Amino acid sequence: MTSVFPGISPESYCQHALHSSERAWPETNCYVDLWIEVLATSGVAPEAMLGFTLAQDFEGDQFTFFKVPLEDLETLYGIHATELAIYDRVERHVEVQIARGRLCLIEMDSFYMPDTRGTAYRQEHGKTTVAINRLDVAAKRVDYFHNAGYFRLEGEDFDGLFQLQLTENGPPYLPYTEFARFPEKPADEAHLRATARRLAGVHFIRRPGQNPIRAFAAVFPQQVEAVAERPFGFFHKYAFNTLRQVGANFELAADHLAWLSADEFATAAEHARRISDAAKSVQFQLARAVVRRKFEPLQAALDPAADAWDLMMASLAERI
Repeated sequence: MTSVFPGISPESYCQHALHSSERAWPETNCYVDLWIEVLATSGVAPEAMLGFTLAQDFEGDQFTFFKVPLEDLETLYGIHATELAIYDRVERHVEVQIARGRLCLIEMDSFYMPDTRGTAYRQEHGKTTVAINRLDVAAKRVDYFHNAGYFRLEGEDFDGLFQLQLTENGPPYLPYTEFARFPEKPADEAHLRATARRLAGVHFIRRPGQNPIRAFAAVFPQQVEAVAERPFGFFHKYAFNTLRQVGANFELAADHLAWLSADEFATAAEHARRISDAAKSVQFQLARAVVRRKFEPLQAALDPAADAWDLMMASLAERI
């Protein structure tokens, strides 16, 4: 059975330190988490790609679902990622690409993914991005990167994931798919550091013109009041797309700045971690507010994070 990275297995896989359980946000979102593990497996530093975190904004109903730009992957690592057209069965396309040494990133249904046990597995349908490293159609087995790890599924889950339960007349769902072509040799550290420093400046220029955390704070109590009227499961979706996205984003921003230069960017990295920690704290306050139906204190709860954003950007303005 062919694979892009033949030397790994779900049984012995060790996740990257950016996914340590000791972190405030051990997982961020499926796309960034996946690339952290893929890059580490390919032998390069994933911290180099994280300059895009400096540009996160509040979009009115959520914080930017932060993703590494594909052009950054190519500029930093020489990895060319682009859309893969799906016109046949998904697994047939994946087999072709893996045989060519290319990794397929596919939006799949977490309902059939055992690694989401306790949240989505066999409970609800939801799209999430995986990267398939190894595929055995005959044995109905697939090894894949997802979130903060590397997993295997097989049997009925394989059937569901690739829609093998459909009848001949059943219209299949054709997911959005990218494929990544890797260079012959990993990028060297000197190139990564110089390029990451330049890209950090590019993303810093793209930062929001107004403090995004203050913008969020202005509507936060009203949004939470509306969330309280919904079934409690909706709370988790709201928290994921607001507090978790901003908190995880700035924890990774701190890691990026420390990787660039722990001395030069120490102050900015400290402020980034203050944002991350504040978001974590407010997430607990959010849960209490929904239960107790007291929403007014929530706006002031974000003041420390908003102040830290201002201080972080002021510090970076002097150095980037």
